[in-house]
Amino acid sequence: MTIKEKVASILEQNCGEFVSGQELARQLGCTRGAVWKAIKELIKQGFEITAVTNKGYCLETSGDILTLGGVKKYLSDRYRELDIQVFDCVDSTNEIIKEYAKNGESEGKVVIARQQTGGKGRLGRSFFSPKDSGLYLSILLRPQMPMSKAMRITTCAALAVCDAIESATGSKPGIKWVNDVYLNGAKVCGILTEAAVSVENGGFDYAVLGIGVNVYVPQGGFPKEIADVAGAVANDTVPRLKNKLAGRIISSFMDYYHDVEKGGFRRAYSERLMWKGEDIYIIGPQGRTPCRIIDVDDECRLEVEMENGEKRLISSGEISIRRR
Repeated sequence: MTIKEKVASILEQNCGEFVSGQELARQLGCTRGAVWKAIKELIKQGFEITAVTNKGYCLETSGDILTLGGVKKYLSDRYRELDIQVFDCVDSTNEIIKEYAKNGESEGKVVIARQQTGGKGRLGRSFFSPKDSGLYLSILLRPQMPMSKAMRITTCAALAVCDAIESATGSKPGIKWVNDVYLNGAKVCGILTEAAVSVENGGFDYAVLGIGVNVYVPQGGFPKEIADVAGAVANDTVPRLKNKLAGRIISSFMDYYHDVEKGGFRRAYSERLMWKGEDIYIIGPQGRTPCRIIDVDDECRLEVEMENGEKRLISSGEISIRRR
């Protein structure tokens, strides 16, 4: 970690209390000038830090900014040693993880950003990733499962986001098949899983799980093209909410992922599934097809009943669903 990251971590651990510049310099083995430079950089990034002569520096408890120390505080003990990086701004967390994967990085590497300039969504779309209002993270995976079961990764991720939001806020989100997380009728999270195939065995070489959460409504609101769909987890600033969500999303996902072959997540996914028993349209290259949602199967394919009574299983891909 850089001096700036180490200062942020110490202040996070002592959130609401003053830590002297002398003590920070002693712990980090640097000069007080280096500490002050780090403090100024952190304030520029949005950290709410109060500086008082003869008292030192205090990270205010009312703020909500992502920090490495803050995220680790909310990880399960089982995952405290995961290799996690937190960036102020990146092009795409998925693209960074891909580079790590190609260079042989181990499973479990996590990259988190406060902002993305080239966030990626499904079907080649971009993912709106403004500064300070969202949480954007990607996880490197090396799955030991057939490519045919790849959808399990995405569905486990959607469940993990729901678990984290409910744990952190008390609100109960739902999942719009396959992987869009909704709260109060609006989409608050998008998930994109990208994979590379191993030529040797036809299975995964690696997979990159990308998760973007709208924690707050961005300044100026959402762009008009998504304003009628997008929503946020919270209306007002909640202290340390982003750190809580990040730590709990990672922990919950890894728990589901480690048991993914057993398929036990299906019941939990079914309980979160939106529009069960309701009429929808399946929208694809051939247009709109009316049907009714029954449930999901063990691979989280959508079970639907057509208007003629025929029952079908729908896989994800170049399709989407809409409520009728």
